[in-house]
Amino acid sequence: MELTSTSFLVTLIVVTALAMLAALLLWNRIPGPGWVRWPARVLMIGVCQLTAICVVATWINGSYGLYSSWDDLLGTDTGQEAGSMTGPPPGRARFTQNGDGTRTTYFRGSHSKLAGQVTVWTPPEYDAPGADRTRFPVLMLLHGYPGTPRTWMDLGNMPGALDQLVQLGAAHPFILVVPEIYPGGVNTDCSNTPRRKIADWLAQDVPELVTRNFRTLPAPAGWGLMGVSTGGFCAAKLPLQYPKVFRAGAALDPDPLTGDPEVLPDPALRERNSPMWLVEHTKKADVGLFLATSAQDKDSPPQQLEAFTKAAAGSGVRVKTLVRPEGGHNFQTWIAMYPEALGWLSTQLAPPSAA
Repeated sequence: MELTSTSFLVTLIVVTALAMLAALLLWNRIPGPGWVRWPARVLMIGVCQLTAICVVATWINGSYGLYSSWDDLLGTDTGQEAGSMTGPPPGRARFTQNGDGTRTTYFRGSHSKLAGQVTVWTPPEYDAPGADRTRFPVLMLLHGYPGTPRTWMDLGNMPGALDQLVQLGAAHPFILVVPEIYPGGVNTDCSNTPRRKIADWLAQDVPELVTRNFRTLPAPAGWGLMGVSTGGFCAAKLPLQYPKVFRAGAALDPDPLTGDPEVLPDPALRERNSPMWLVEHTKKADVGLFLATSAQDKDSPPQQLEAFTKAAAGSGVRVKTLVRPEGGHNFQTWIAMYPEALGWLSTQLAPPSAA
């Protein structure tokens, strides 16, 4: 049971309720003298408090993404280097059907040699009668750091939120692809470094995996990204670096668009992997970017959206911004941005079409 899963939180709530019920029922039924009964009662109170604390801690962790897995919490994630990563042979993948309609595989890319989890969801229209020759646009969802692909389903109301907008006619039916953005546990802001080729993982390996296994529209016209926090930084960066793969990106509360020195200490590497530098050096790429934040978000201030828009002037990159009056750096705020973001992405990416 994953640390960030809804089932784990529900299990803790049930255990807490049972502990409280047991304390109420057994309080006056403990046999023996007082020196036995009172320690037993103190123990029952302690169990109730411990389980309640676990519920609150798990809820806080899920809301803020403090720890993405049990290995992350316990400090057992070794973050092994690319050359030592285990997994199936490059390019080979088997998808497993999940109970929520998604399919998941553990996959090792032939370009990056990195291995990680990739989750895919196909819209109801994909399996509709007569749609067997229809190809669909692809939207890659990029989680934050720390985080996992499951974050989008457990906290981000996906794919339900997209499906609702599709039913309202406000968005295209997309194939959703949710990859790990730092396979192996080392965050590089979705950048290639001398030791980890995470940009290659996201822009080459994952698209090739999905194209081989699903009916997708060709890149770049049918391919886009949407990310939150660190994933938002990546959603703004990757279309600028790989305009032949991604036509558009929606960045919700992106990390600083000039790059993070703690993630990429090398100034030159950090600069050339920052959206701010990339948009200033882009040569008429057919790319659109949607940048959104809230006036209250200190981690992603509105000023950086203004600076980016100014830097993009004359580049040919289409930029649309959204600043909500309130909201924190969390999924509650990001979900409220979905209608504008997904609606805009639907204007940038091609709709489903027959082959």
